[in-house]
Amino acid sequence: MKIEQITFTRFIAAFAIIIFHFGLKIYPFSHPFISPVFYLAKIGVSYFFILSGFIMVVAYNKKEEINALDYYKNRIARIYPVYLFAIVLFIVHNLIFGKYLNINDILLNLATIQAWIPGKALSLNYPGWSLSVEFFFYALFPLLFNFIYKRFNYIIVLIAVIFIWLGSQFFFNILVNSPFYQGYGSKSHDFLYYFPLLHLNQFLLGNLAGYYFIKNPDKQGNYDLLILGLCVLLVLILRFSFGINYHNGLMAIIFVPIILAISYNQGFLTKLFTNKFLIFLGEISFGMYILQVPSYYWSKQLLNLFQINDDSATFYFSVLILILISILSYLIIETPSRNFLKNLSFPQKKS
Repeated sequence: MKIEQITFTRFIAAFAIIIFHFGLKIYPFSHPFISPVFYLAKIGVSYFFILSGFIMVVAYNKKEEINALDYYKNRIARIYPVYLFAIVLFIVHNLIFGKYLNINDILLNLATIQAWIPGKALSLNYPGWSLSVEFFFYALFPLLFNFIYKRFNYIIVLIAVIFIWLGSQFFFNILVNSPFYQGYGSKSHDFLYYFPLLHLNQFLLGNLAGYYFIKNPDKQGNYDLLILGLCVLLVLILRFSFGINYHNGLMAIIFVPIILAISYNQGFLTKLFTNKFLIFLGEISFGMYILQVPSYYWSKQLLNLFQINDDSATFYFSVLILILISILSYLIIETPSRNFLKNLSFPQKKS
């Protein structure tokens, strides 16, 4: 099952994160009224984690059992080629322009294990830390699906996941406000903000939301007003955050309802979001997310050749280049490699 109207939301989240990284000082995102929203736009990564868990269950729910090797093959085909392309672009840029490179950082990123090592999570192409977390989710999902979701009552699993979520929030907030936390750039920061186990609660909540969706197909209807209301509430929560830290899954309380409402919706917003152009933007959103740093660096170097150093020009030019590179990588790298690996098969487990 493919829920096409949810695809475009990935583009919105990816673009918000790009603004967080490179556009906070650029108009109109620098306007005092809306800038606080984009200062917290990094929580788009949390949306990705929850949505990933949701999509996994929706995509595989009809299977009695997941063949782990086949599943891993498909997941690697979906994200690793473009992830590798981003690393290559980053390395080539640093080699040409004499920037620092560490062979250990390269190896950790190639193995997608950088987020497991405090102090290394943001090494090299720093948005890649979330892919390190995603691969952990992917490694777990066949086990969760085959041995827990298919064997235990939904309510029991739901209660367990809620306890995990609450425990994660308690653990995170206790430590981030304790002497243990040494601030941004420290190993304690890397552990609390990027360590994969501390983000597992979000993937699990996405899984449970996926099961709720497939078990209640009769809830489809027009949820346009609910979706708009939830989005306004999200903006207000970010605009007036009162110092609350949303990074480690707290925003699930609004992201899960948004995902479910959009997935069930049959109103105008669904007609809008299933426009082929918007779906395509959603399809290239992964490329936009993972290629944003090397694309920005290369764009900046290109503008320097013409002695253009204006921050706004650099940002908007880099976004244009990023979209073009993401389209090309989707058409030339991501889609062909996915189709190639799909033709490889592993023996299915006999019952």
